[in-house]
Amino acid sequence: MKKSQAKLFQRLKFWFFRVVVGVAGLWIAGIAIFAVLPVPFSAVMVERQLSAWLQGDFAYVAHSDWVAMDDISPWMPLAVMAAEDQKFPTHWGFDMDAIASAMDHNERSGRIRGASTLSQQTAKNMFLWDGRSWVRKGLEAGLTLGIEVVWTKRRILTVYLNVAEFGDGVFGVEEAAQRYFHKPARKLTQSEAALLAAVLPSPLRFKAGAPSGYVRQRQQWIIRQMNQLGGEGFLREHKLN
Repeated sequence: MKKSQAKLFQRLKFWFFRVVVGVAGLWIAGIAIFAVLPVPFSAVMVERQLSAWLQGDFAYVAHSDWVAMDDISPWMPLAVMAAEDQKFPTHWGFDMDAIASAMDHNERSGRIRGASTLSQQTAKNMFLWDGRSWVRKGLEAGLTLGIEVVWTKRRILTVYLNVAEFGDGVFGVEEAAQRYFHKPARKLTQSEAALLAAVLPSPLRFKAGAPSGYVRQRQQWIIRQMNQLGGEGFLREHKLN
């Protein structure tokens, strides 16, 4: 290798290291800051907004109105746990049984099934890009551990509900409640909360404003799961309300 090439390689290596350290520092600072402060936007919101602009859609606005857990109907956190992560109060960010089940399913089926917990989804929405890759999953795992250590379970739920995508340009439970039901998040009923939770696996395909038969079936399943968990008593038991 020529001296000029070696020097260029060293320079690139130096700047790559600085970028990695800088990004890691931003993530650590974000975990610390957003343990107490409202979240103004998430990485997924930024990704959606930039994508819209690049496609020439300047009317698109990725918007979210932050609300504290006290201003969210208790049915909503219960609905997302019933739908997405029933072991949320007791795990440390990862549901190993669900991961093993998903791996077994994916080996036998052509359709990929995920096993992300609410903690993992929060870490991804807050700090990473959308999509599937081993690099992203590895970073997601590290960030998940970070928020599980620094944040309380109640805080993770609060952030998740404020950054989750519920439709095209609709982020956060307050925005979703206003858009689809014309009421604040604190007044959502059990049925409305279950409908919002029903679209979470694919909010750009499933429509809370015009639910398909499948979404309605999933809504009813979620309501049954909410009741089986114990309703609001489940939240009080785990100090989540």
